[in-house]
Amino acid sequence: MARVKGGTVSKNRRRKVLKKAKGYFGSKHRLYKTAQEQVFHSGAYAYRDRRQKKRDFRRLWITRINAACRENEISYSKFMNGLSIAGIEINRKMLSEVAIDNPTAFKELVAVSKEALTSGKKKEVVKEEKKETKKVESNDYSKMTLAELKNIAKQQGVKGYSTMKKEELLANLK
Repeated sequence: MARVKGGTVSKNRRRKVLKKAKGYFGSKHRLYKTAQEQVFHSGAYAYRDRRQKKRDFRRLWITRINAACRENEISYSKFMNGLSIAGIEINRKMLSEVAIDNPTAFKELVAVSKEALTSGKKKEVVKEEKKETKKVESNDYSKMTLAELKNIAKQQGVKGYSTMKKEELLANLK
């Protein structure tokens, strides 16, 4: 039987690897075996660094925000905590852009954050308002889930609510 060398298929495969290795230093772009190893490692590095890049940018944004915060006499962690208490949801990328491009707007955000930190009641008030709206809407208990009914029973002080079925809870709540 005749020997099969692979012909155009092998040649094309090697050519593809050498094309990917174009621009590598030394024998890594000339010799197939070393080029193949380097292309394999390059793919692994590219995969890893696509994820690493996200971390690096987040670190950069946090550094920029921290520098702007220090100029306004507040730490980064207190600033971010104050924003969350105030109910302002803005990502770190946008905050860093605001800190660089518009320092006056960033000062206003710092003022809002400081005010929320000193009062510290906005988050609790919002939660209480949500609970009150649930109480107002709770006239029709039949449309509620079992978990919601158990929460209402707990608030009203119904004994043994945790073991009751939905029908029993509806009877006790009405």
